[in-house]
Amino acid sequence: MELNVLSLLGKQFVRRISTSACACGKRNFKKFPIFNKRGTRDFKARQAKNPHPDVPIHTYGVRPIGYKSGTSFVTIKELIPEMIVPDLTGFKLKPYVSYRVNDIVQPPMTPEELFGAVYVKKIAEDFKSGKLGPDNEPLEPSPEERLTPEEAKEKVLSIRSDIV
Repeated sequence: MELNVLSLLGKQFVRRISTSACACGKRNFKKFPIFNKRGTRDFKARQAKNPHPDVPIHTYGVRPIGYKSGTSFVTIKELIPEMIVPDLTGFKLKPYVSYRVNDIVQPPMTPEELFGAVYVKKIAEDFKSGKLGPDNEPLEPSPEERLTPEEAKEKVLSIRSDIV
């Protein structure tokens, strides 16, 4: 071991040179993570047979579809994504909407507008053809007009639960 001493303005600087290997050959590989695709073929083969617990298996942001129990992987059916695609045979519209289409801004419907959209046409037809009774009730009501308020509410709730 060689020792160099330098003094400057009353301070002593010592420079030492070591001939032994730094950290006895150990390297800090925690700074360099080796994920699935990195490493040699031998490393990948060893990881496939017996994965080392300190080397994480990188999933690239994909959520797991189960959990590991001992040495086996248990798949949970509810975690597998299910793609629901409607049958579009005979569908005339094309799937592309141009960005040049103007935005349509429509305020929410008021009860009066909803009544006008659903019932006014039928009431006007019944009035013109004289199919209204003495209390302005239809003589030939449609199936929707025959419903009681409770039946109408149940029908709306069943349609809403089918959608959700």
